[in-house]
Amino acid sequence: MVWNASLHLNYALRESTEGSKTVAHFNHTGPLRILQSLYPEGDKICHNVLVHPPGGLVGGDTLNVSIDVASGAHGLLTTPGATRFYRSQREPALQRTVITAADDARIEWLPLESIAYSGCLAKNHLSLQLAPGAEMLGWDVTALGLPAAGKPFESGYFCQHLELPGVWLERANIKAADALLLDSPVGLAGHRCFATLFFVAGTKLGRERRQHALDAARQVIERHPQCATAAATSPDGQVVLVRVLAPLVEPAMALLRAVWLAWRRELWQLGASSPRIWST
Repeated sequence: MVWNASLHLNYALRESTEGSKTVAHFNHTGPLRILQSLYPEGDKICHNVLVHPPGGLVGGDTLNVSIDVASGAHGLLTTPGATRFYRSQREPALQRTVITAADDARIEWLPLESIAYSGCLAKNHLSLQLAPGAEMLGWDVTALGLPAAGKPFESGYFCQHLELPGVWLERANIKAADALLLDSPVGLAGHRCFATLFFVAGTKLGRERRQHALDAARQVIERHPQCATAAATSPDGQVVLVRVLAPLVEPAMALLRAVWLAWRRELWQLGASSPRIWST
């Protein structure tokens, strides 16, 4: 059975006599849901969990997620588990996410990892549209196969696409048969997890703020030797990145979470408030 699903999530700022509150509204077709909104940091930041009950995608499946963040609103979105791209026979499986943020909006996109099972034909596409004054923290984590379980990535392909149109584009086409890419020192160097953490703004960041973000990330990286293949960079005035290679997901995710918390403090003056589902 093919699962096609779509979800549109809207974060808006609601004003009342009690103050401002970010509220989430969504509509969907097929098996995509948003769980109850939570406010562990107060009313201005709305935490949500995106759920795909089938738990994975096979050939022909398509998931379309669109997220709109209105001016002044702040949403944080994660998932309860990994997105699994299973073995496909002919057609690719596609997950497409589009995030649009209005001026003075903030959004945190923090899904757990995507796993490319051997034999998958998978495309994972993330596109960002940020108005001037909007800012975003997010990450993308990919695991090729399950090497710890003796299930390596031996056939198929995984295509990853990340973009802020006209500013930043990263596209990876990874074929399981491409040993040069997977194992060469100029490729993945034998690692089977690659990850990118990004801070993206709708307008160029000041030089000092960018440098503070880079310094904060590099300090965290120095304290995580298990992710020796990690670096912070800023390819454009609107983008600051941390890129990671690791043999497994766990050390990469631990590093990303630590940098994410450091960037929250440095860039937004917010405390540590990890989504509750990460602890369950």
